[in-house]
Amino acid sequence: MIKFYYSLAPNPMKVALFLEEAGLPYDPIPVDTRKGEQFSPELTALNPNNKVPVIVDGDVTVFDSNAILLYLAEKTGQFLPENTPVARGAFLSWLMFTATGVGPYSGQAVHFHHFAPEPKDYAVSRYAFEAKRHYGIADARLADHRYMLGDTYTIVDMALWGWSRMLPFLMKDDAAWEKLPNLKRWFDEISARPAAVRAIALKDRHSFKTETDAEARRHMFRFIAPAPHDTAA
Repeated sequence: MIKFYYSLAPNPMKVALFLEEAGLPYDPIPVDTRKGEQFSPELTALNPNNKVPVIVDGDVTVFDSNAILLYLAEKTGQFLPENTPVARGAFLSWLMFTATGVGPYSGQAVHFHHFAPEPKDYAVSRYAFEAKRHYGIADARLADHRYMLGDTYTIVDMALWGWSRMLPFLMKDDAAWEKLPNLKRWFDEISARPAAVRAIALKDRHSFKTETDAEARRHMFRFIAPAPHDTAA
């Protein structure tokens, strides 16, 4: 059985969606990042980057959500495009667009909108603009395609879905969905899938700390509030 170390953040949730879609047996192991559990010796041994998700599949350990999606898709042969150079070129391009664009800029938009100390106007403007630009590209793509790769539902959709769930929060804009109607149509379709409903229901299986208090900031933003044993580096 696959061990799945997770939180309710966007990156673990896209892996949860794959596990549910594929019907793979897995043991969900909660990691409360606001309590610093990502720095436990067990997690550090599995992922020196001290982040979730991580999966352990027998003697195989994989960290980074997009690496996990690709590993599981190739292992099971599910949620991949046709095995042609043209299809694979589009697949890798859009997967990396999500991995290196949507995810990082969305994460930074969340941080600077909601958690960073002042002054932060420049950072908010930069990351909000880039996040909006990336989602606009996805919206334009979905104007002519049911899914990101056409009529085939793949891990590219799962990767994008994980972050899209937070769109109004990360953009700090309650009307964000109204500006991206094609993305909203796509998002609603995926969110209504039984596997997505089960993935979201993971939040009811374990409790996580929700307050971003001094303890949480110490664990989540160590460069701002370092723990006593951290070095200046």
